Amino acid sequence: MVQFTADDLKRTLQGLRWPLRLTRMGMVAETVVRSFWPFLTVVLFATAAAMMGLHEVLPITLLWTVVGGIVGVGLWALIYALRRWSWPTRDDAMARLDGSLKGRPLTALLDDQAIGGGDEASAAVWRAHKRRMAERAATARAVAGDLRVAARDPYALRYVAVLAFGIAVLFGSVWRLGTVADMARGGTVDLASGPVWEGWAEPPRYTGKPTLYLNDLAEGSLELPIGTLITLRLYGEVGALEVSEEVSGALRAKNDDTPPQMAFDFKVNRGGSIAVEGPAGRTWNVMVRADEAPEIEILGAPNVSAMGEMQLPFVATDDYGVEAGEARIMLDLASVDRRYGLSAEPEARAEITVPLPMPISGSRINFEEKLVDDFSQHPWANLPVTVAMTALDAAEQQAQTAPMQMTLPGRRFFDPTAAAVIELRRDILWNRSNAKRTAQILRAVSYLPEDAFRDETTALRVRELIEQIETLARFGLDDAAQDQLAQDMWDLALELEEGDLEDARERMRRAQERLNEAIKNGASDEEIAELMQELRRATDEFMQQLQREQAENGEGKDQSQQEQGESMQMTQDDLQRMMDRIQELMQEGRMAEAEQALRELQDMMENMQVTEGESGQGGQSPGEQAMEGLADTLREQQGLSDQAFRDLQEQFNPNAQTGESPNNEGRNGGQGRGENQEGQQGEGESQPEGEQGNGQSAEQSLAERQQQLRDELNRQEGRLPGQGTAEGNAAGEALGRAGRAMDDAEQNLRDGDLAGAIDNQSQAMEALREGMRSLSDALSAEEREQQPGQGEQQGERRAGNRDPLGRSQGSEGASGSDNEADLNRDSYGRARELLDEIRRRSGEATRPEVERDYLNRLLDRF
Repeated sequence: MVQFTADDLKRTLQGLRWPLRLTRMGMVAETVVRSFWPFLTVVLFATAAAMMGLHEVLPITLLWTVVGGIVGVGLWALIYALRRWSWPTRDDAMARLDGSLKGRPLTALLDDQAIGGGDEASAAVWRAHKRRMAERAATARAVAGDLRVAARDPYALRYVAVLAFGIAVLFGSVWRLGTVADMARGGTVDLASGPVWEGWAEPPRYTGKPTLYLNDLAEGSLELPIGTLITLRLYGEVGALEVSEEVSGALRAKNDDTPPQMAFDFKVNRGGSIAVEGPAGRTWNVMVRADEAPEIEILGAPNVSAMGEMQLPFVATDDYGVEAGEARIMLDLASVDRRYGLSAEPEARAEITVPLPMPISGSRINFEEKLVDDFSQHPWANLPVTVAMTALDAAEQQAQTAPMQMTLPGRRFFDPTAAAVIELRRDILWNRSNAKRTAQILRAVSYLPEDAFRDETTALRVRELIEQIETLARFGLDDAAQDQLAQDMWDLALELEEGDLEDARERMRRAQERLNEAIKNGASDEEIAELMQELRRATDEFMQQLQREQAENGEGKDQSQQEQGESMQMTQDDLQRMMDRIQELMQEGRMAEAEQALRELQDMMENMQVTEGESGQGGQSPGEQAMEGLADTLREQQGLSDQAFRDLQEQFNPNAQTGESPNNEGRNGGQGRGENQEGQQGEGESQPEGEQGNGQSAEQSLAERQQQLRDELNRQEGRLPGQGTAEGNAAGEALGRAGRAMDDAEQNLRDGDLAGAIDNQSQAMEALREGMRSLSDALSAEEREQQPGQGEQQGERRAGNRDPLGRSQGSEGASGSDNEADLNRDSYGRARELLDEIRRRSGEATRPEVERDYLNRLLDRF
């Protein structure tokens, strides 16, 4: 039977002791806030006004009016608070706590049974009820007081008072409260008659330091930045207070006829004392914090782009931050080779002044930046100069670097005629007297225009320029004519260097010639990279133009086979490899070999027939060439994955000979590594016994092959057709995923993680297949937009793309057919056999854990 005695009730109420106390405290806080918030608001407003010195600036009549209003409002607020004040009792706290619980268990515990007290069954039910109420009361938690008064203060006056008080604490003075008490005792403000002073110390704005109120500072040492403005104001009886200072360095002559000064403003220029002598006076020993001069340093030689843009790095520091800076570039006349057009005295020309870049955001105390500018058209381009940088801080202190000697960067021209025009342009800007000599040299250069210029238009433009120079040299060359002539010669040099050719073959020849001149003249790495990129673009345009011409001329298969014996046949891959080799030789400094390789490339380009895949497939569209290249990549990736799988099996069967693991068949049925996927003899049979144990770092070899395959995919990505369409973009994204999976597989192979490499290779192949499907959709969309005749030609070429068994080459790198009769019905049975074999091997407990995990992943995938 359930029992609930008086002791149980007592223990229950004792357990509620702290929840009741906390609830009662919350009710007290609630009552205080709701009753006294108007009074506290008035007190905060009045205190803030006194701390800010409002009573010191208001007229006495208005001041007493404000004081009377504050007192009146304060009395009303106090009466309002007393009328609403009610001290919460214990019963009030218990009622609030009981109301927060379901069923009001505290009231139930304190109740007595009204009827049925003599009935034992009824009494048992009552005790059980009280037991449940006691258990529920034990879960009671203190009730928080409601401190919200937004309904009573709709204009948020309490927050305005708190804000005003906070401002007074930050910018006012507590000492001003004492003047209010003095005013109350004397009936007048002592400030109007008694000797009082105020003072402020305002550091320079650029330091970021706050203004100091001297009345709040005790006597003693005081550290201030140099240039701090000291402001002192004296009030009351004239002559009762005096000021003396040693920090400004100014001499103050005393004159008995001059009335005493009541306002002082001076700057801190040195250390010394500041004293206010008289009632409540103070003395400070000021120590000056010096403003250090900025520092600036050039970090090294400039970096120059292929187009002549200069990037000169520098670092600047200052204790408060650098405000501005500039670079001054001056001609180093002593280092100039004074020959030919530079033998005359140079015309007076102002130094080059360039503002230094400053950080837009962030600190300027210590930063690194780069001065970026292009001086290619300046008369001093590619001549010796000196560079000096200057930094300026807010105190107008300057710092300057030591002059650094260098050659002013500018664009270099590799076409011989263009380089000659630029040199003659420099001579005219050097001294106008070189105009006659310039015209003579240009006549000599253009004596045989068919040899010097590629078209008659350029030759005619040069002749007009010569006549213009001769005319100006005869009648005088002013500043405007000199500048215009320099601009015309610059435009001519750009046309000679870059050209405006519509024919792709001519652009390719121009790029080859410029690269050849760069090899001879020792170009920088940036210039080599730019020229090689130009050559690649021109070569790609030439090959596309050649393919279009072949298609338009209707060159059939018979004609292509007939010309194979008379012309050189290359793939685009061969051209790209040759250009990569040329760039590599130039970057290694092997210029003679690079020049020889470039000549070979030029010779082969003169007489060649372009194909994308294997020989005999000329006339393919760019889309078909891309599909065939991706199919080759997919086949090579499949073979690489098979090789990695065979190596993984041999790791788990080290006692077997290389390439002879049981059930280890290659893609074409070869045993182990003894036979690769194409049925050719592999490494297992060709290596001597002494080398089989080491394996020539098989994983490293596979990693290198994986890297080469990744590089080939990168090249193919840049030549995908259909870019800008939805299908083309999808193909690009898929190939991007394939490339990332290949990178991961390469890293796995270098780390010796064959299982991880196989997984990533599988992802790469899947992404390749998806990319080829998207590319096929893009090509189909393009074919639908072509003319009917062109579509039929594309169909005929695809119809002829058959393997020796009469099957069409699938778009995913495998042979296939649309006819079910062509399918090998045994392939499905073979697939089931392979799946059963994987299941069998994964269930063998004797196999290593790593191999079984890999087999389980294969089962999950397929």
